[in-house]
Amino acid sequence: MIKNIIFAATILLSAGASAQTQKTKQGTTSAAKNDVKFLEDISVDIPAQPSNPKAVFSEPVFTTKRSPETSPAAASPAISIENASGIQFKYSLLLDIEVEQVRNLELFGLIDEWFGTRYRLGGTTKDGIDCSALMQTFFSGLYGVSLPRTAREQYNFSRRISRTELREGDLVFFNTIGGISHVGMYLQNNKFIHASSGGVTISDMYEDYWMKRLVGVGRVDDAKPLTASVSNP
Repeated sequence: MIKNIIFAATILLSAGASAQTQKTKQGTTSAAKNDVKFLEDISVDIPAQPSNPKAVFSEPVFTTKRSPETSPAAASPAISIENASGIQFKYSLLLDIEVEQVRNLELFGLIDEWFGTRYRLGGTTKDGIDCSALMQTFFSGLYGVSLPRTAREQYNFSRRISRTELREGDLVFFNTIGGISHVGMYLQNNKFIHASSGGVTISDMYEDYWMKRLVGVGRVDDAKPLTASVSNP
């Protein structure tokens, strides 16, 4: 009887120890799982398999967007503003155009020599000059062409053209005191050089005063520059 009791107690103790051991293993395993840490914000992109197996061995193609600054047109050589002369800066302001557009340095050099010369009816020198004599001086010096003396005669001497055809060197005619009485040379941006009552200056042909008095525009076909227009490298 006593042996049976001792045997039963031994079996119970063995079963309890086994259960405790099992719980310990489970706790250890759970703790080990809880100790595992994962890095956040990590994603793995698995590329889709190409429908064509040969595509795997093709060379990669890279495309880039070309900015305006590096486009072929923008990359082409341009006139550098750093090389512009004082005359180019001066007349770009007076004509309200870009410095690079003042290219005919022969013309603007001559304009600069006469700019501000006082007006004198019948005058032909830097002591005083009138509008038609100024045109004679310009055409003789720039083109080697002898213009008639008066504005009316210069109007008849030139070929009529449309205002939309105007280009540097054309003549613009006005009626200021009756008939063809005033003349100037067209430059750019609706501006013309002439000898007015205030002296040799540049005016805008679309100002109300001049627009109301504009009679016509003309071109002297023989007016070819004696020297080529100068441009910056």
